[in-house]
Amino acid sequence: MADFRNTNVHTASRQTAGVAYDEGLRTYMLRVYNLMALGLAITGVAAYGTFAAAVSNGQLTQFGTMLYASPLKWVVMLAPLAMVFFLSFRIQKMSVAAAQTTFWVYAALMGLSLSSIFLVFTGTSIVQTFFVTAAAFGALSLYGYTTKRDLSAMGSFLMMGLFGLIIAMVVNIFLQSSAMQFAISAIGVLIFAGLTAYDTQSIKDMYYEVEANETMTGRAAIMGALRLYLDFINLFMFLLQFMGNRE
Repeated sequence: MADFRNTNVHTASRQTAGVAYDEGLRTYMLRVYNLMALGLAITGVAAYGTFAAAVSNGQLTQFGTMLYASPLKWVVMLAPLAMVFFLSFRIQKMSVAAAQTTFWVYAALMGLSLSSIFLVFTGTSIVQTFFVTAAAFGALSLYGYTTKRDLSAMGSFLMMGLFGLIIAMVVNIFLQSSAMQFAISAIGVLIFAGLTAYDTQSIKDMYYEVEANETMTGRAAIMGALRLYLDFINLFMFLLQFMGNRE
């Protein structure tokens, strides 16, 4: 009888630990998604607010001219990239609060940079593309979270494809080929669709390594939110090339 009772106690303990772990994982992933969603909201508000200040009655304001038609536009375009590198390299030395604030600043700068899409595409097509992106992202991220398949090999392949895509985009700046742009957009959608699933699984697996340390968990959640945020933004931008109606 004693052996059976001990076995039951140990089994119950393992089950309790499993429930606690699952609850911790759910809390961690919910934090990642909430941070990402708030980042997207900040980007959207910043983008539309910038556009509203830059255009009046169909004409560029003085602010708009400075932002879109002066050398300042290069600063606006490159500032988000600089912030990504800064956050990626410095996050382990930053407090969770400082890292989170940096992420909000980055999201606002990205909104400033993306505000020009309102000059190119109609508002209706931008909203439609956003919702299509949200639906696709949700399905892909859910797959990455629930699948038992190891996606690490796919992730390595996708990262190589991403570097090739960047090179092709730089080349096409000079070639200005519409056919090449179409191919870049199609490949970009596929790459970031795959990265959404891969990054979700990777972020989930990261919880194993940081669950015991609250500070590390907070930093991991911010970096996870940044990765998914970038997947969403890039997926949205490439889909907009297909779905967007130009002004």
